[in-house]
Amino acid sequence: MVLPSILLGIAGGATSSAATNLYVASYSGSITSLSLSSYSNGTYNLANVFTTNASAPSPSWLTLDKANNILYSIDEGLTTPNGSVTSLSTSSDGILTHIERAITIPGGVSSVIYNSSATSRALAIAHYGGSALSTWSINTNGTFTPLQNFTFSLLGNGSNPSRQEASHPHQAIVDPTGWYIIVPDLGADMIRIFCSDPSGASDLLEEHAPLKVATGSGPRHAAFWSPNTTTTAAPCPSSSSYDKRSYIKTTTIPLYMYVVSELANTVTGFAVTYSSTPAGGLSFRKVYTSSTSGSYGNPIDSLAAEIAITPDNAHILISNRDDGMFNIPNPNPRNSSRILSDSVAVWSPLSNGTLDFVQLYPAGGSSPRQFSINKAGDLVAVALQSSEMVVILRRDVKTGRFGGAVAEIGLKGPVTTVIWDE
Repeated sequence: MVLPSILLGIAGGATSSAATNLYVASYSGSITSLSLSSYSNGTYNLANVFTTNASAPSPSWLTLDKANNILYSIDEGLTTPNGSVTSLSTSSDGILTHIERAITIPGGVSSVIYNSSATSRALAIAHYGGSALSTWSINTNGTFTPLQNFTFSLLGNGSNPSRQEASHPHQAIVDPTGWYIIVPDLGADMIRIFCSDPSGASDLLEEHAPLKVATGSGPRHAAFWSPNTTTTAAPCPSSSSYDKRSYIKTTTIPLYMYVVSELANTVTGFAVTYSSTPAGGLSFRKVYTSSTSGSYGNPIDSLAAEIAITPDNAHILISNRDDGMFNIPNPNPRNSSRILSDSVAVWSPLSNGTLDFVQLYPAGGSSPRQFSINKAGDLVAVALQSSEMVVILRRDVKTGRFGGAVAEIGLKGPVTTVIWDE
């Protein structure tokens, strides 16, 4: 479904500010550059300015290296034997220029840059379909070389045989110290943990003991949050020869990790403790769990998806797919019928790790697989997979509450990811 760009109520004489670029991946095979313009009368316009198939057939995730103007696209390889990783250079006009592409383990669905320093940088990719984590050494010019492949297996099926017949890593994120890579594994009901060399001498990872979560819950994505006090932390245990005492550093405490589980539709908070000894390490203690829709509960067919912390550290947002909680006007101005919309939940985290429910709001369409928040925190771009569109929602930074869609655009194919170039 391709809908026209929606231009909402721009009055004559309204002036525009500098446009902001966004990048969108779709299972149609395309990566699209969008340009969002805001106007002096409070309106917005979202336009398609460039499209490339450099990451076809099934790009599922985008990671931006803003400092070097490089975009990394992960191709899940849904119709091919393998997946791929592609790098593209970005530009202010939205044009993306292909740099390099390499074959990967199939099923890549998430990536993150780690060891981001002047001498050492790498990309970790979670492979849902390939039951693996791969790492790649990346250069400032966008070229890359393979480093490691970690593959995982299960001893039999999980408690949900149709979804937990194998290990399914669904995300890779970096903890606040930058030393740990956290990988929620939906198929194994665990959070896999890897550690890196904080000296920057090596981008190689070492696997750490995992965190086991509720049986059948299917952990999908996670995020870290802290109320901003400090303590010391050491890197995780490693066989590397560096002196760990040289890298004990300050990090936030108390620190919490919130895990969104797709199969159970729950958000679970864990208190994270770092060892302050040279041996390093971290441990987890469960402090909170709730439905991802708060007091509304989740319909039986719903699937929790994304989680993110707002830039001001005051709120947590979680998207719910296939819950059909709302009935909203059709985004196509030529169609007067109403449509079902899935939801995005808003929470306020408290210093003890519990969450206060704030709001459940229409995502703007079906299957909000992923979303991203702009740097100011007042706009959220939602990737609506089943609706094949991107919606920009306005939010009140102070209250955390959403207040309507300011722009939306239809694209070709199921939308998997949208990110801001800021």
